[in-house]
Amino acid sequence: MALYGNGGLNTTCHDNPYRRFGATATAGVNLEQLFVTPSIAWKPAAGQSLGAGLNVAYQRFAAEGIGLFAGFSASPDNVSERGPGSSVGVGLRLGWSGAPAPGLTAGATWASRIHGQFKDYRGLFADGGRFDIPENYGLGVAWRPIADWTVGADVQRILYSRVAAVGDSIAPLLQGTPLGAAGGPGFGWRDVTVFKLGASTRVSPALVLRAGVSHARQPVPSGETFFNVLAPGVDVRLKEAIVGISCAWKT
Repeated sequence: MALYGNGGLNTTCHDNPYRRFGATATAGVNLEQLFVTPSIAWKPAAGQSLGAGLNVAYQRFAAEGIGLFAGFSASPDNVSERGPGSSVGVGLRLGWSGAPAPGLTAGATWASRIHGQFKDYRGLFADGGRFDIPENYGLGVAWRPIADWTVGADVQRILYSRVAAVGDSIAPLLQGTPLGAAGGPGFGWRDVTVFKLGASTRVSPALVLRAGVSHARQPVPSGETFFNVLAPGVDVRLKEAIVGISCAWKT
């Protein structure tokens, strides 16, 4: 059983970025995702493992300070200041791990798209508030060149563009399609490929050191920034690479 979360991811703008259009209140959004994944694993042969998990996802979302968009919505009363809306969905995760050579481990994973819908914000998100968690898949390898050293590399693909609320462009709004409508405007995110490289070494029985780097292209195209000023997890100053260093010390 695994229990983990994405976020909360939130933004708060005391100086409302849509002030020039008449907005005055503090603007912001908050997205929280909690996953509970009961799993089973099977070893069909030595050095080979298969796994399957049921992804149960609970989501919460809230938005404030964007009521000016009610005039461009199919459901004007369900755009902003609706409090936290929630959604529960279920998906599938599959995985494989194997040892093709001594000191080398390889793995693959796939997670299905998970349906979600925020009815309290059906005037904001496309398709009546539908907000799915995107499908994703990945491959990885780990190599142990010498004792106490492990080097790992991963590549992951996240299919944001297939979720209407996230992947649809803002362009339909300019063509007269209201927010919340079928095929309505979205945040215009493109699919992302994430590359990760990491290393771990055991310095002593009590100390482990780790370092890694993650690289991905900004998911927001330059022509889709109008809505994304408030999008959680997106910073217009975001660099393409993230570096991390950590240690674990056992007393």
